[in-house]
Amino acid sequence: MNGKVWLVGAGPSDVGLLTVKGKEVLERAQVVVYDRLVGAGILALIPQEAETIDVGKRAGNHTMPQEEINRLLLQKAQEGKEVVRLKGGDPFLFGRGGEELELLTEHDIPFEIVPGITSAISVPAYNGIPVTHRDYTSSVHIITGHKKRDEKLELDFESLVHLKGTLVFLMGVSALSDICNGLLQAGMEPNMPAAILQQGTTAGQKKIIATVATLEQEVEKQGIETPAIIVVGKVCELGNRFAWYEKNPLFGKRVIVTRPKERSGTLCGKLRQAGAEVVEMPTIKTVPILENKALEKEIQRLKEYQYLAFTSPAGVKVFFDMLKMYHTDIRSIGSAKIAVIGKGTKRELEERGIMCDFMPEIYDGEHLGVLLGETAKDGERILIPRAAEGNLQLIEEIEKRTKAEITDLPIYETVYESARFEPEHVDMAVFTSASTVKGFARAINKLEVKNILAVCIGKQTQAEAEKLGMNTITAKEATIDSLVECCVEAGKGRG
Repeated sequence: MNGKVWLVGAGPSDVGLLTVKGKEVLERAQVVVYDRLVGAGILALIPQEAETIDVGKRAGNHTMPQEEINRLLLQKAQEGKEVVRLKGGDPFLFGRGGEELELLTEHDIPFEIVPGITSAISVPAYNGIPVTHRDYTSSVHIITGHKKRDEKLELDFESLVHLKGTLVFLMGVSALSDICNGLLQAGMEPNMPAAILQQGTTAGQKKIIATVATLEQEVEKQGIETPAIIVVGKVCELGNRFAWYEKNPLFGKRVIVTRPKERSGTLCGKLRQAGAEVVEMPTIKTVPILENKALEKEIQRLKEYQYLAFTSPAGVKVFFDMLKMYHTDIRSIGSAKIAVIGKGTKRELEERGIMCDFMPEIYDGEHLGVLLGETAKDGERILIPRAAEGNLQLIEEIEKRTKAEITDLPIYETVYESARFEPEHVDMAVFTSASTVKGFARAINKLEVKNILAVCIGKQTQAEAEKLGMNTITAKEATIDSLVECCVEAGKGRG
């Protein structure tokens, strides 16, 4: 039985500009055939178990010829797979999507098109340039500037000039001279505003606004990298006046978030609101210990404990999931007082309708241990359900202060994740535990860690990052908001 192919437009790179349907399709794909211009943040959404194939389409460098891509899509669909052809921008706007459907239709392979946000509109928007404006122009025209090396660009420049609309040239960086000279020779005013927009919606975004007569000279002076688009028209003069994206405090920064995928949403959202290009690279995941005789035993005598202590949101989730698995009522915890390590753990507890009794002012194992040690009396019992490799300092601090009976109960393991996609450049990596640092060190292959600023949630995390030779900065509090503030402050001092 044949599978199905989805042609999905990935948009200009910003993961927030991937459509809802595109995200849904991508997250259930079995095979993903992608171009190099797809943003790293979007590639991170691909399921770990999916087969990924980089066909490497980039101007002047096609890893796989188009005909082979067409045959590949057919082959994977005939194997019964759900195949996503992931393309930058929109698959039908100079994306050769129509060509890829020809072979599929010949062999009766079912397919769907998921349109994407084209860079022709979104990249100017991120640079403050509206492609239409009633006071400037009422039309926009999208043209391919692509040409083969050493060949002349074949465009009807006279017709383009007579349109008197905004002209957007995609894939035209190598043809910049031909475009500007062609427009001037066709009668366009030399002082017509023009812009070249580099890597729009990403940390590499840059714009040069000049005129048709001076744009090439300005590009030679200031430099530009691909991918970039060229915009010609009076609306370009609004680019500086309407600038907004570059005013965000983390504009121009690419930030890796390493915490487990199910817990990264709030942090990633706040960093993106601050203007960062965020790449999710989960370096660890928590796996419940299912065959857990020790847990089974302790569940039977929960009412014997005077204190329960949780050291992470994951610990709360796994513990109460296990209660449910063993058909144990939540009331079995009796009158035990509950201590948590910090606000995230407290919030996870509150979602189950339970309020904590204790939380240290400084959110780490040491201070939680001090608090429990000063609160629990000799002979009282403390249950600590947590990771198999828990922080020993917590136990040590309790034992310094009381002869309470401590049960250190492993209920989940921390498993390191591999990273299939690494961005070419990273400014900062955010670490929420020492284990995320260890996982990051195992996961990366190309990145040079000494060039990445490690933004750490606490002292132990910082110490682990420093072992790798990373420059570090530590949040004032072990909270998501404090981590984001730390990133913003660090961003001010790094070019």
